[in-house]
Amino acid sequence: MFQNFDAPKAPVRGRNRLDAVRALMHETKLDALLVPHADEQRNEYLPANAERLAWLSGFTGSAGEAIVTIDQAILFVDGRYTLQAADQVDPDLWQVESLIDNPAHKWLAAHPSDITTIGYNPWLHTANEVGRLQSAADKTGAVLRALDGDLIDNAWNDQPAQPRQPVRIQPFEQAGKLTTQKLEDMDAALLSADAELCVVTDPSSICWLFNIRGSDVAHTPITLAHAILRRGELPLLFIASEKLDIETKAFLNQVSYLHEPGELPTKLTELAQNAPVMLDPDLAAYAFTRLVEEAGGTVIKAADPARLPRAIKNDVEIEGARTAHLRDAAAITSYLAWLDEQKIGSLDEITAAKKLESFRSEMAGNMPLRDIAFDTISGSGPNGAIVHYRVTQNSNRTLEEGELYLSDSGGQYQDGTTDITRTIAIGTPSREQRRAFTLVLRGHIAIALARFPKGTRGMDLDPLARMPLWQHGMDYAHGTGHGVGSYLSVHEGPQSISRRGAQELLPGMILSNEPGYYRAGEFGIRIENLVLVREASDIQDGDIAMMGFETLTLAPIDQRLIDPALMSDDELHWLNAYHGWVRRKLEPLVSDETNDWLRRATEPMLKDLPPASA
Repeated sequence: MFQNFDAPKAPVRGRNRLDAVRALMHETKLDALLVPHADEQRNEYLPANAERLAWLSGFTGSAGEAIVTIDQAILFVDGRYTLQAADQVDPDLWQVESLIDNPAHKWLAAHPSDITTIGYNPWLHTANEVGRLQSAADKTGAVLRALDGDLIDNAWNDQPAQPRQPVRIQPFEQAGKLTTQKLEDMDAALLSADAELCVVTDPSSICWLFNIRGSDVAHTPITLAHAILRRGELPLLFIASEKLDIETKAFLNQVSYLHEPGELPTKLTELAQNAPVMLDPDLAAYAFTRLVEEAGGTVIKAADPARLPRAIKNDVEIEGARTAHLRDAAAITSYLAWLDEQKIGSLDEITAAKKLESFRSEMAGNMPLRDIAFDTISGSGPNGAIVHYRVTQNSNRTLEEGELYLSDSGGQYQDGTTDITRTIAIGTPSREQRRAFTLVLRGHIAIALARFPKGTRGMDLDPLARMPLWQHGMDYAHGTGHGVGSYLSVHEGPQSISRRGAQELLPGMILSNEPGYYRAGEFGIRIENLVLVREASDIQDGDIAMMGFETLTLAPIDQRLIDPALMSDDELHWLNAYHGWVRRKLEPLVSDETNDWLRRATEPMLKDLPPASA
């Protein structure tokens, strides 16, 4: 099993950890300490040694930050984690605030009393974050102080060691482009920006650029490393030598100069003297800005030059995504058929998640399942309303009559990364469950059918998915879609379909299409497929060519939860066409028993005709 279901061994319910950190704050003369959910490379999912926020507060979500003062502790989370935070942190010790509406810098600006010195770790905050914090401090007259070390590390006695997992080569057959070709593109980007150097800090960019993969972070095939790109010369790659076998070291020696991670500050200081250096202000640790400026260099604020090329999949990566999704679909559909056969009340969330992983492992064929893409979200009834719910032995529930079961899962295959959510009726759904599900489905279909001109951004499409819900006074507190990597992170930027999705959607990008609806204490609904942005094509009788999406994910959508009376003819046509496509593609890949279920699950759905008039 790639997933475990252990509950935290020591839930953070006492004052000991906060007291230890406050004692260190007193020693260093700090009135407030910033504790982000971040590591030195801004990973969404962190290695165990970087889970500082979880160690201090008990909150285990993938986004958040905290402020600790002498007499207050404030945790900031977004809408995905409101319920989870309320469940995980001690309300006697922690106050929960909105990461979106009232993030740390706004909170600090509004609370000037008794906060004169604010401490932060410059390796865990980006330049843009520090800029916002500095503005807040300036408003109140406080001092923002960069710390030499990390106070959490000093208090965390049993902090795990840094990961040192082996590095693997991603072969050309899956990468589709040689590292030398990618480095030539990076050289052109440096030239265009008038930069001599660029520090690449995002491990996904580094793995994509050097055609390597690793396992330093759970379920995400990355290795923790940094790179300094040099215009016209081979880059420097800072990676622990113990991760590299003879073959991998020889491979990387052809395209880079290898250095140990500890050499990075010294090398950057040497190279940055009087040099223009590209740094991504949203990704690179602010410590790099300080190193460059102290060396007499000039910081050029620019996006990570590998980020956009990485997001635009080449033909080989696109074909790999299609084949990975087809194998994954056979496993998912076999799982859904199995799930339907289980006696109501006999199955729990953990058993269901384990069975799904076993189907993925058994049906992967000649491209084995390397890992799951994230901890499977297996939530029944009220647990399904927790957007990023992680089932443990303590929270495990039985799937009961009349409940909805939400399963959000993904697979990591060498040719692609998958991510799919299906919401399933356990027994007979209520009228309200069917209404909410149908509204979410209509939003999903709106994205799947969208045609849009060049220049369209994710934020332009996001309202399409919400409109059916909005018309009924309903909404969801997460984005409609995130980017997905090619055997890399299941959450990849810069593309997204969300209120903040400012990146233009470009052909070759892969995103999720996952509107939802969540009723606290009752049920959660999400319908998720991955989609590929297609090249613009002409529309009959139209004036300009329009782009659109190709749906990659294949699996039935539970028709017991659909009220066709709420759907338009075009929406029903999409649903029936999608199910017909699913059935045709999967029939050769699944067992006879699964095929029997598949045919029933994908029967064309029709509206009830109105009674004839007298």
